[in-house]
Amino acid sequence: MADTNHSLTTEFLLTGFSYHPDLKILLSALFSPTYLITMVGNLGLVALIFVERRLHTPMYIFLGNLALMDSCCSCAVTPKMLENFFSEDKRISLYECMAQFYFLCLAETADCFLLAAMAYDRYVAICSPLQYHTRISKALCIRMSTGTFIVSKLHSLIHVGLLLRLTFCRSNQIDHFFCDILPLYRLSCTDPFINELMIYIFSMPIQIFTIATVLISYLCILLTIFQMKSKEGRGKAFLTCASHFLSVSIFYICLLMYIRPFEEGDKDIPVAILYIVIPLLNPFIYSLRNKEVINLLKKVIRTSNVLKQTSSSIAN
Repeated sequence: MADTNHSLTTEFLLTGFSYHPDLKILLSALFSPTYLITMVGNLGLVALIFVERRLHTPMYIFLGNLALMDSCCSCAVTPKMLENFFSEDKRISLYECMAQFYFLCLAETADCFLLAAMAYDRYVAICSPLQYHTRISKALCIRMSTGTFIVSKLHSLIHVGLLLRLTFCRSNQIDHFFCDILPLYRLSCTDPFINELMIYIFSMPIQIFTIATVLISYLCILLTIFQMKSKEGRGKAFLTCASHFLSVSIFYICLLMYIRPFEEGDKDIPVAILYIVIPLLNPFIYSLRNKEVINLLKKVIRTSNVLKQTSSSIAN
């Protein structure tokens, strides 16, 4: 029995979407361009923020880190899912599985802190505009971003380490399209009580802290906006928060659905699909409603066209 258990821990089968083979072509046609657009959009936004000095401000530092984590989230899940659409071999090794979960957990934890930091940034910008540059400095943003990545890495390492203590002997089939923590618990023949306890000790406080930060920040923002006498001022304040509020709403609605009580079934799949869509939406949510980003993109495109024309004329 020990040998059997040991062999089962070396690899798993990702069976997500296996029950709907007729949808494979449609799903692959949908998710392939989604993945491409997600990577181009997020990494393009990161590059734009890095290159343009005018975007070296607190909000864009957080936004660049958020785009980077969205790219990480998409890279952790989508490539293996697309491979399984076209391959009969749906195996994934234990260490590949742990690596996939590590990067997904890292990205989602960092997203929670970054969205909370962005909410606080908007709170200071609207409620205390005269103190903004004093309270939200570039150095503070870099320290907050660094702290976010350190905490996110530690949080991910804790859960991966606890997963490695489990023995998987019930089955090697994960009813999901990526390695996630709840389906792995269901396959364990070791009691995952300690693992579940650590979720409540480490993960739940992170969720409570970040959600409370967002809610308190937006409550103060709303109170400040309603006290404004100028309609123009109210409009500008709403526009300042609209993109972030939309992004944060989508993220936390999905997250709250996802961290429901541990239960059997394949409800993970439709909820987890949203974690592929969210990284796609964020660059458009923040860019299309931001005139500064749009103008800089136009400038970059014009510059690249001029360079192409210059290089082609030199070649001729």
